[in-house]
Amino acid sequence: MKKILIILILFGFLIPNFSFGQEQSQINLPETLEGAKKIGEKALEVGEKELPGIIEKIWKGEVLPIWQKMWNWFKAKIWTKIENWLKPEIEKRKQFFKEGLEQEKKEMKGELKTEVPSWWEKFKELIK
Repeated sequence: MKKILIILILFGFLIPNFSFGQEQSQINLPETLEGAKKIGEKALEVGEKELPGIIEKIWKGEVLPIWQKMWNWFKAKIWTKIENWLKPEIEKRKQFFKEGLEQEKKEMKGELKTEVPSWWEKFKELIK
């Protein structure tokens, strides 16, 4: 137990020191407002030129393949079950809906004839 504790303490002191050996990049801040303005303009120019290509590359290379995989999984795992469950119900109700549609058409034609005069009837009344 003592050996493990001593090893852990040594690692606790040694491991943080390894981070000091890494190269640290330093950002040079502009000293004047004019220098900041030039850096900002340069960044905007680079962004205008390269950003659309970067976004397109990310979209085609990473986003679309992931969405395609999600769609394929959904289609394979979920949609087929929904489709198998719905097909018999749709077939059962097709005839019912066709009959109901025909009945609605007849009712609407009857209502239109009795309530709304046609344009020809309106024209005859204007002539009288």
